[in-house]
Amino acid sequence: METSFSDFAFWGTALAILLLLVLSAFFSGSETALTAASRGKLRSAADKGSAGAGHALKATEDNERLIGSILLGNNVVNILATSLATAILTKLFGQNGVALATLVMTLLVLIFAEVLPKTYAITNPETVASRVARPIRLVVLVFSPIVSAVRLLVRVVLRLFGVKTDPDSHILAVREEIAGALQLGHSEGIVEKEDRDRILGALDLGDRTVEEVMLHRSGIEMIDATLRPEEIMSRCLESSYTRIPLFRDDQENIVGVIHAKDLLRAMHKLLDSKGQLDAEGLRDFDVLSVAMPPYFVPETTTLDDQMRMFLKRKSHFALVVDEYGGLQGLITLEDIIEEIVGEIADEFDIEEDAMIARAADGSYMVDGTITIRDLNRAHDWNLPDEEANTVAGLVIHEAQMIPVKGQVFSFHGFRFEVMDKEENRITKLKIRPL
Repeated sequence: METSFSDFAFWGTALAILLLLVLSAFFSGSETALTAASRGKLRSAADKGSAGAGHALKATEDNERLIGSILLGNNVVNILATSLATAILTKLFGQNGVALATLVMTLLVLIFAEVLPKTYAITNPETVASRVARPIRLVVLVFSPIVSAVRLLVRVVLRLFGVKTDPDSHILAVREEIAGALQLGHSEGIVEKEDRDRILGALDLGDRTVEEVMLHRSGIEMIDATLRPEEIMSRCLESSYTRIPLFRDDQENIVGVIHAKDLLRAMHKLLDSKGQLDAEGLRDFDVLSVAMPPYFVPETTTLDDQMRMFLKRKSHFALVVDEYGGLQGLITLEDIIEEIVGEIADEFDIEEDAMIARAADGSYMVDGTITIRDLNRAHDWNLPDEEANTVAGLVIHEAQMIPVKGQVFSFHGFRFEVMDKEENRITKLKIRPL
């Protein structure tokens, strides 16, 4: 008996196709919502008591298993719906039913099972994710054995072609995802450059070491602990720093760190009733009695760890040493904070504008000691800082020599001209983007 529009079997099959399309829309919308939902917003909602948000967080813990299960379910219902539609339309219209079924199901799946649910899901990702999370977790549980087998088969096939995959790796690490979103937001004018730099600076603390931001030992201001007390006080008052390392005999031999305020307190105690310094007390005064013991840190310590140590020790100042114990430089808590918020200047600091001056021809006169990271942040450049910390160091590394005054180099899309140098140090450079 031929199928007709009045047959119970026809309407039963049509109803089954409709239900399968609804399931397809459910899977498509769930996939979009669960992948687009912000885990931060879901965590906030879960903390406020939303059970759906909690289920969504658990469902997205293993994205590969989640996406695999949804894709499996979506493909099963789409293929089954198309097969049923082909069967009934072939009985109704003969061989033309195949082409008709393809056209009709393509339109229905595209509009009602793909575009419509995904558009709604992307508009309200956290709300939709919270609503679909519970049934989706059940789907993942049911399809888990099949998905695991498929994942294993895919890795075996990829290995045959020489592609190795890490089963525990994620497609995008959290840091790269945040960094990419910030860069995209900045390029579209949504995120300000300063906001982008602050967040990226905070994310970079775990990847950068104290060696990269420390003040090199050639620039450290020190005081000889064997000097007369009045001369030590005079040098402290003349200095722009409040904490100054003390050395004895050799500048590598740091014996303490004097704080200007501690020294002034000690000197004030030596004043007599007339406000004059007691000569005998001054002669017997030992500066090390009021100095703090030096705090040494390895040059390979990450900025994140060093900041935690500063906060734990309630200290702001550390001396950096290499693997042999040799003094390399010093680092302060301010140096680390500047990696997040940018340059912090006071009345004694050299202004950054003085270290980077724009010339009339569009080039920049740059101090050789400025760090590559600061230069990149100031002008949105991408000079590499893996091999050198300062601009002068980058030129020497690329040139593989100590350049002479007036020498010109071109690399990484920039033209570098050595404008001035002192002995083996490049002190001034002229940089122009090519």
